[in-house]
Amino acid sequence: MAKVIMTADDSTSMRQMINFILKQAGYEVVEAVDGRDAVNKLSDIHVDMLLTDLNMPNKNGLELIETVRSMPKFKFMPIIMLTTESQTEMKQKGKAAGATGWIVKPFKPKQLLAVIKKVLG
Repeated sequence: MAKVIMTADDSTSMRQMINFILKQAGYEVVEAVDGRDAVNKLSDIHVDMLLTDLNMPNKNGLELIETVRSMPKFKFMPIIMLTTESQTEMKQKGKAAGATGWIVKPFKPKQLLAVIKKVLG
């Protein structure tokens, strides 16, 4: 059975690109348009991993991670921050919130897939 990965990003083009890369690699993809949308969808489905942007309306990536980590069934789910932010301070905030890893945009599809394979096993 294919692993399910949720992408949370307010950019339609970014969601479409990530969706394409992941589906080509055999993953199932659930898209969320922002943090609030992601939380609403997570309450109803099983997800193996979350890829989230940092800067989004309604609930940013850090708030999303904190909310997801407070949900018992997602306490240990891998969460990768996929963002243009590359400052050490921001990465530390992400780690403190519960992010498993951090990928800076723009990224290469092979880089994204390598991180996902490493984290999902």
